[in-house]
Amino acid sequence: MKTHTSQLVQSAGFPNQKNRLKLRAGSTLLVVLVVVVMLTLGAYTFSELMIVEVEATNIYGRSIQSRELALSGIELAAAYVGDRSDIDGWNSYHNPDQFQNINLLPSDVPRASGYFSIVAPVTKDAASKTIRFGLINESGKLNLNILASEEEEEEGAAVERLMNIPNMTEDIAAAILDWIDDDDETRTYGAESDFYETLETPYFPKNGPLESLDELLLVRDITPELLYGEDTNRNGILDFNENDGDATLPNDNADGVLNAGWCEYFTVHSREINIRPDGSQKINVNQTMLTELYDALETELGPDEARFIVAYRLSGPVVTESDLSSGLQTTTVGGSMSEKQALNELANGIAKAMFSEEGVTVTRGGMDLSPGGAFTINSLFDLIGSEVETEIDGKKTTLSSPWLADPGAMTAELPVLHDLLTTSKNQYIEGRIQIDEARLETLLGIPGMETDLANAIVNSQMTATNGAPSTEISQARQTTGWLVIEGLATIEQMRLLAPYICSGGDVFRVQSLGYYGQGGPLTRMEAVIDGTFIPPRIIAIRDISNLGSGYPVSTLQGMSQEE
Repeated sequence: MKTHTSQLVQSAGFPNQKNRLKLRAGSTLLVVLVVVVMLTLGAYTFSELMIVEVEATNIYGRSIQSRELALSGIELAAAYVGDRSDIDGWNSYHNPDQFQNINLLPSDVPRASGYFSIVAPVTKDAASKTIRFGLINESGKLNLNILASEEEEEEGAAVERLMNIPNMTEDIAAAILDWIDDDDETRTYGAESDFYETLETPYFPKNGPLESLDELLLVRDITPELLYGEDTNRNGILDFNENDGDATLPNDNADGVLNAGWCEYFTVHSREINIRPDGSQKINVNQTMLTELYDALETELGPDEARFIVAYRLSGPVVTESDLSSGLQTTTVGGSMSEKQALNELANGIAKAMFSEEGVTVTRGGMDLSPGGAFTINSLFDLIGSEVETEIDGKKTTLSSPWLADPGAMTAELPVLHDLLTTSKNQYIEGRIQIDEARLETLLGIPGMETDLANAIVNSQMTATNGAPSTEISQARQTTGWLVIEGLATIEQMRLLAPYICSGGDVFRVQSLGYYGQGGPLTRMEAVIDGTFIPPRIIAIRDISNLGSGYPVSTLQGMSQEE
């Protein structure tokens, strides 16, 4: 009985060894399953993490690559600025073959193909909707750094030029001039150290040339809204959010016109290099030694041309009634030699004469050159269609210009004259306005510019009949003579305006976009290229991708090209 009971207890409450082994085997299986699940989850998590890392690395790599594509566009633009061997075919305004959708990373897969485009707005498009593929000529803007010297030459001239700019006030104009002049004397309505030292965070005015337009934000009363306007993404296009009032940023007036801000009217970089396209020196028609001038002109142009230019220097032009009515002046203005430079050149000429074995011949072309040049040539337009009266072989003789004020003749001859001759010995010519790309308000500030002519220039856009920028028209306007050739101005007007205007300029602003054929990141870079150096220098560069793409990739790829 006892034995039976113990067996019952053993079978009921305590498993035997065989059962214990079965239970242990089940527990092990459960543990194995848990471990397998955990390892699987770990492997899955790791693989997901690696996939994310690969995608992040790929995105980062493509971002870096798009940046390099944009930088390559800037480097190509700099190389293009420096290579003007084919001057007739050189075109920086609108050149789709050179600047639109250039494929640097060829691939059969659009997603892997890398491109860049160099884009600029058409500033004379009233609707602010048109773009072009080219560079922005900084000479199309008013160079603030030349205003101080202009104010010294004629009091009030600089303020008058500034007052044509939208939203400008006399107080701000005076404050800008006080900021850049080299003294600490406060002009009327201006601001110097006595104002800036009273600010919560005091500082001193620059009293020197500006290095960037951003410095203007330090000038009294100048705000980011005045400097940058409504164009928050800096693309020069009137976007939807820039024409909806206060519905979205920025706050604008919803007038259908893009307020581009003063950054589109001002610059601190514009200048032109005063050499020939091949890098050799131009002939300075205002040089002191007339014998050297005659010899150089005769070699390059011929005896008739040399005689006329030297006769002009000796006796000046025959003044006509139209010259008097237009206010013709024979004094030298912007871009001329300084008194010190003229004296140095005269001293060099005398030294050459003293130490020359053959002596100095003081006559050329039958003219006695010993009196020296009594007149200066303000611009090459002084030589077009004019007359001079001088003594040749002892007789009073009237010479007519070899260059006629005829549209056909000017079209062929003016580019040659501009390439060969100059009115200045200076290495650079600072601050002249490039009229083709200048805005109306900038043109109106040019001394001697009439309102009707300024409007005619703005309305004479470099666009084809379909509204797209025209390569052909921009190439035809190699000199400012197109104003006379196309009947917008008279030769008398050009003689007054020429010292202040140009059709060239060698400093360019570039907006380069790097992107892919399909999808992927887009990088926008802005740079300033100074072509007055050989080779050209990139003097400023910044990434503006944080402002947005600015232009749809489809527009960069699909805009019709105007040949």
